[in-house]
Amino acid sequence: MAADLSSVPSLSDFLAEPIARRALLACVMIGFANGFVSAFVVLRRSALKVGTLSHSLLPGIALVVLIAGVTNWSLLAGSVFAALFVGLGSVFLSRTSRLDQDTSMGILYTTGFAAGLIILQRLNLRQKLDEWLFGSIVGMADTDLWIAFGISLVAVVTLVTLQRPLLIYMFEPNVAASLGVPVRLLNYATFGVVILVLVSSLQAVGCILSVGLLITPAATVYLLTNEAKWLFIGGGILGAVGSVLAFLLQYPLGWSVSGAIVVVQGIFFLTAYVFSPRYGLFAKREVQV
Repeated sequence: MAADLSSVPSLSDFLAEPIARRALLACVMIGFANGFVSAFVVLRRSALKVGTLSHSLLPGIALVVLIAGVTNWSLLAGSVFAALFVGLGSVFLSRTSRLDQDTSMGILYTTGFAAGLIILQRLNLRQKLDEWLFGSIVGMADTDLWIAFGISLVAVVTLVTLQRPLLIYMFEPNVAASLGVPVRLLNYATFGVVILVLVSSLQAVGCILSVGLLITPAATVYLLTNEAKWLFIGGGILGAVGSVLAFLLQYPLGWSVSGAIVVVQGIFFLTAYVFSPRYGLFAKREVQV
């Protein structure tokens, strides 16, 4: 029996609902913050490490749920703790053994991820598990929105404040040290920002797909300009615009919001890869000819 399409609310009716407006606002904030921070990830060539950290959020969530139950603040604390444990733990292992940091990080995050799955399945939280793995931005409450706003504000303001010494350090680390730039403190600050933004995107795209939102926007802009400063603002704009566009598309198409966000960002990237005037696929062929 065919479904009665007349009973399905239109997109405009859906957007009139408070839950949809909250989700749309979250797309703007989380998309912009992730896109802005993605410039740092691309410039540091640390995409694989960020991917590892995104997967490490789950064991922290599982541990906190086991101890304190499911609350917004406990999930935030657990996610931050897990990312710090994997990130700093990999540094400790690499310095006290023959292993390098990437190998140490791979061991820690896969072991933790597996343990997190076991704990959450034992607690019979399968529905919540799907939300944490793949996101559920439509289900955001007012508290979730305020947390996302706070994290986005802190992340953007921090990177704007540190942008000049950060760019000097990334391109000329020896010059930065000679100028008195506190390199170690800068590393810790930016590492903390990346973790916070990963946590903020957990609700939107989940810990599995969050790395896509935290890499692709600036990677797209990287194919369009040589100006490092434009990676930040351009990545932020692409992150926000792509997230909003994905949210508007997913309703009539019946896609998941998290999947739509990452797919739209991927389409932006492929478009730049093919048609970029300077670094696109066609531009390279013209140069070769």
